[in-house]
Amino acid sequence: MSASSQADEEKQGSEKDRVSLGVAPSPELSVKAVTKEPTYRVIREVYDNGVSFEKFEAELDKALEAKVDYIIIEPTRLGDETARWIYVGNCLHKTAVISGIASVIYSLLWQTRPLVSAPMFAISLFCTGLYTVSWNYDPCCQYQVVKRPPTSLKIPLADLSPVILSYSANSKAKYIHRSVTLVSAAFCGWQIYKAFK
Repeated sequence: MSASSQADEEKQGSEKDRVSLGVAPSPELSVKAVTKEPTYRVIREVYDNGVSFEKFEAELDKALEAKVDYIIIEPTRLGDETARWIYVGNCLHKTAVISGIASVIYSLLWQTRPLVSAPMFAISLFCTGLYTVSWNYDPCCQYQVVKRPPTSLKIPLADLSPVILSYSANSKAKYIHRSVTLVSAAFCGWQIYKAFK
């Protein structure tokens, strides 16, 4: 056994002793345990037969369900459709949040005029409903389009301009989205109730 491997074993043994005693492990080993390599999947533009587009879509679905960190889409048509789908979902999400916040602000500023905040609430409710029905359960909504892959990924790309998706869990954003719409509904409903009381 070499001296370096014996030193490594002693270091690991002392780390185990420290952890069992309730002492925090050294930062050197903590970083190694927490750091992970980003995962990625490349959907190559290879045309074997007439059903290539369906094959590309199936590969994309598998990558989305696997929740890999980065998805690189080389087929232009599939990349453009996926990017558009994500952009529309983002637009609906942001429109719902902004119009919901505007509805709450209008409700606070003009408490005797429910007709000022009601249209903003209606827009927020419509966008939230449409997003919930169409995008909420789609695994694609957990990805964002990025311009370039991170430099840590060494990926040989055949295409010079692929669409690159980056995984980002959006459960907090969904809850904020719905909460803003519910608060907006409460303020708008209270205003309408007071106006017609």
